[in-house]
Amino acid sequence: MGRVCTYGIIANYLELGSARMVGWALNKSFSRGMTVPAHRVVNRKGELSGRNHFPTPDMMQKMLEAEGIIVKNNKIMNFDSVIWYPE
Repeated sequence: MGRVCTYGIIANYLELGSARMVGWALNKSFSRGMTVPAHRVVNRKGELSGRNHFPTPDMMQKMLEAEGIIVKNNKIMNFDSVIWYPE
């Protein structure tokens, strides 16, 4: 089963101070063709808040579902069981 992380968890781990900086960096890396698993990063509620930055709005969900993550209404089900902490 796949795992996900939040913008805030990544920002805290990297001591960036801002979850928005993580979103900005992921957006720039994805748009430049880098192979960063941006589809695995969601907001603190488990919502696919970055989905509109993918080539199609449902691409993020399809990628997560291919990894065994259940998504309904643009939100990860059983979020607490699939969250990953870098510590």
